[in-house]
Amino acid sequence: MLKKNDEKINGFLFVIVLPFLLFSMSYYGFETSYVLWIKSADKAPDFIFESVYAYRVIPNFLSVHVTEAFTFIVENHLPFLKAFLSKSGSYFYHSTFLINVFFFMLSCIILDKILKMKPVELLMNTQVRRLVHLAAVFFMVIVQYVPTNCDSIAIFFYIWGVFLTLKYYHERKKISLVALCAVVFVSTFVRETSCLNIAFFAAIFLDWDQLKNKNYTFIKDTICVIGSFCLAYIGLRMAIHQTASFMEGIYIVKNFTSPYNLAGLLFGVLGIYFTYQLSSEESSKLVLKKYLFFSLPYLFMITLVGLFWETRLFMPLILTGVVTASHQFKNFIS
Repeated sequence: MLKKNDEKINGFLFVIVLPFLLFSMSYYGFETSYVLWIKSADKAPDFIFESVYAYRVIPNFLSVHVTEAFTFIVENHLPFLKAFLSKSGSYFYHSTFLINVFFFMLSCIILDKILKMKPVELLMNTQVRRLVHLAAVFFMVIVQYVPTNCDSIAIFFYIWGVFLTLKYYHERKKISLVALCAVVFVSTFVRETSCLNIAFFAAIFLDWDQLKNKNYTFIKDTICVIGSFCLAYIGLRMAIHQTASFMEGIYIVKNFTSPYNLAGLLFGVLGIYFTYQLSSEESSKLVLKKYLFFSLPYLFMITLVGLFWETRLFMPLILTGVVTASHQFKNFIS
């Protein structure tokens, strides 16, 4: 009993407390050029309701209402904290931190569950598994030098989708597929990163042998996941009319001429390569290769309309690399 309690306490400290402290340090321990404006903003800025940002409905809703609630609580019930809080940023900045750290910790919990699900032999060792988990946490924390109101939420839903995909793969229960479709639908209201759940689903379930044998179950299931994304994506653009529906600007030239953006690209490439090298089994490497292939539209879009220096854009790919390197596929993939 004492041993079990110690394991629970250690798990709580490792999965919840340590990530929380690391995340807090990234927001309050140092300052980057990206946080200067957000620290001085008293409320959610107007631009998040314009252009492509307007389609990020859930983050925008939380930004407005969490900031209002946080402001009300401090002003009316915790006035003694005003002087302390004002030294570290605006109410909007603190509210953004609260939203992001909450979803970040949820991501850490789900990632811990994924690493315990059918792990490769090396990760049977608890200490090794925790080192891999810690590496993933550090990757998620370090990209927070670009604080936004949507990335932590998007990562949470993406990791949740990965978890449900693996559950459906191993258990073949339709409830997992339905839950995955629901997660993809809802997460599209956060950010278009939800499309990467389609890439992960296809990477795991695509089997040429089954197609040769005219087994099209994979295609039917994939269409369900794609349909969930398209329904939310198209519905948002029909309901919210913006002059820019797909991009804020084209930055492809900047991405290959700015030393900062080139450094960001190198970070993304090396991060993915690092996770690929972690794979001790060919089956894991095969899944990651297929995933990167199906992710080419996403990679093309972040090259065209994103900035490589904002390395948060590579985070779903790096986390997927960690998951595939840690997961036992060889008994299930021909």
